[in-house]
Amino acid sequence: MENKVVFGLKNAHYATFTIENGVITYDTPIKLPGSIELGLEPRGDMVEFYADDMLFYSAQNNQGYDGNLSIANIPDQFAVDVLGEEKDETDMVLTEKLTSKGKPFALMFEFDGDQKATRHVLYNCTANRPTIASSTKTDSVEPNANELTFVASGRETDGSVKTKTTTSTPAAIYDSWFSAVYSKVVTP
Repeated sequence: MENKVVFGLKNAHYATFTIENGVITYDTPIKLPGSIELGLEPRGDMVEFYADDMLFYSAQNNQGYDGNLSIANIPDQFAVDVLGEEKDETDMVLTEKLTSKGKPFALMFEFDGDQKATRHVLYNCTANRPTIASSTKTDSVEPNANELTFVASGRETDGSVKTKTTTSTPAAIYDSWFSAVYSKVVTP
């Protein structure tokens, strides 16, 4: 039975990747704890062509998503792996430089449902530097969140933007979702 509603956000993971000779190799996913909220806005305007005094042709233009992930704290490893910050091995400090170059990554996460949680992967994400903010403590302590904006676009090898599980996804695929970035294995 399909989910009627979706709620919650958990199990966020990221995996950097390399492309060599047209083959994508994803690194082992790393947990990204503290996810608060995730929003994905479609990129790409509807293509509309008018002729004969009417809408003659229309089509979608899928350019992926603009994403916003609200997270409790940006892990140091994510800052190094994805944002390109440098960790000094002697002083153990992180430095963001003007010349820092980020690395593309896959983002994996899970939304709960009334029947079964749905697991997602966005295959080709590029993150912007996160917002950094905090506020003073008062008579109550409210944790602060960091906002990470990113673009999720299609893989250059096959154009895949995202994949998600369904209530009928086989257990072997569903249970190993966060062990490796899912890609359909095509048998010749």
